Amino acid sequence: MKLSREEVLHITRLARLGLTEAEVDRLSEQLSNILEHFEVLQQADTTDVPPTAQSIDLLNVLKGDEVAASLPQSQVLVNAPRREGDFFRVRAVLE
Repeated sequence: MKLSREEVLHITRLARLGLTEAEVDRLSEQLSNILEHFEVLQQADTTDVPPTAQSIDLLNVLKGDEVAASLPQSQVLVNAPRREGDFFRVRAVLE
C-alpha cells in the first residue's frame, strides 16, 4: 500500500512532528514498506487461531531467595561519592 504525500503529511501533523521535505519523502517510503508487510500478514489464515494477548506462556523468572552473608559496611561504603560517618550522604530532594 503506497501512501500519498498528503497522507504522510496528515500523519505527521497528527503526531505533531516537524519534518523537512527529505524526511517526509523518507518517511513516506518507510511507512509504505511497513504497510506492505502488514498486507502480507493479513493473507495468513488465522481462522483456527484463538485470540490471545500473549503468544507464549508467562513464567515466573524470579530467582529464589538464598541466605548469604552481607558485605562488610566498609566495603559497601568504599566507592560512595559522599559519606557521613558510616552512612551514604545524599543531597536533599525536598527543602
